[in-house]
Amino acid sequence: MHTSRDSRPTLEAVAAHAGVSRATVSRVVNGGAGVRAEVREKVRQSVEELGYVPNNAARTLVTRRTGAIAVVIAEPERRVFADPFFAQQLRGISRELSENDLQLLLILLEQRKDYARIGRYLSAGHVDGALMFSLHGDDSLPTMAQQTGLPAVFGGRPGWPGAEDEPGLLYVDTDNRGGAQQAVAHLLQRGRRRIAVINGPLDQTSALDRLHGYCDALGIGVDEKDPDLVAQGDFTAEGGEQAMDRLLRSAPDLDAVFAGNDLMASGALRTLRARGRRVPQDVAVVGYDDLEPAAWAEPALTTVRQDVEGMGRMMAELLMRRLGLISDAPAPAPVVTPATLVVRDSS
Repeated sequence: MHTSRDSRPTLEAVAAHAGVSRATVSRVVNGGAGVRAEVREKVRQSVEELGYVPNNAARTLVTRRTGAIAVVIAEPERRVFADPFFAQQLRGISRELSENDLQLLLILLEQRKDYARIGRYLSAGHVDGALMFSLHGDDSLPTMAQQTGLPAVFGGRPGWPGAEDEPGLLYVDTDNRGGAQQAVAHLLQRGRRRIAVINGPLDQTSALDRLHGYCDALGIGVDEKDPDLVAQGDFTAEGGEQAMDRLLRSAPDLDAVFAGNDLMASGALRTLRARGRRVPQDVAVVGYDDLEPAAWAEPALTTVRQDVEGMGRMMAELLMRRLGLISDAPAPAPVVTPATLVVRDSS
């Protein structure tokens, strides 16, 4: 067992143990090509038996790779750690990166001045690529990635001007519009006629698309929606509580509400309970996400399921394809995953 820095096995020791050249060991360790499968396996066995650990600085010089991926979430810490959506997405990303021997570097945006610091960091060559999500309409992160030349994959349909015309732009999203339409159509099928909506921030494409889906199901244009039945939230439970209170004041006869995510729906449930409204007898409630708290709600929440963890894995996989780290993979392309209604007791 090697117990000191000086006694750690060297590249030369691995070469001698495997009966190959130092250059061959270097190619195997650094992921290079041109090594026969049986030789590669012999080197790997020697690396494992000797406990050899590559020198990261030296490997970076050879491969021009850092082995690290930045995950940039355009939200403050309090929001990220309070919303299970982010935990699920990070779990998917982390698992995919770990399986491919890559490190995850988490970067959060607390305030506007953080953008300059993050831009300097990303342009300094500390990471091989970036996964960016929860972007807002005026976010400078896409421009930052473009200017630094850093390979990037985005979470959510890009909404910045000209995004649809950018060649090679990669993102992963769910069918937000279709999912919202399913939710409201379900409420209509249950006989509900005064259906309100609690929006997420409309400078995010997910919230905007869900609002469009709400209007699609009602057969109206976005500009034709009843303002008394629309309340703005912020994707938090507290925002859902406050929005539900405003709706009950502006439209006391409402009989259903579609909330743009499960946290806002859970807040709406609390307000309805406090105001003596029975769910679903008086007011039916549908959320969006189908994260674990939806099933724990009282009553259990009808919601639209999106595979949040799977979307995180897809983001990481797309980036690795772009970086050429997955062999025999098809060319990377944007991914839109289906959304499915999950009916429970709240509707």
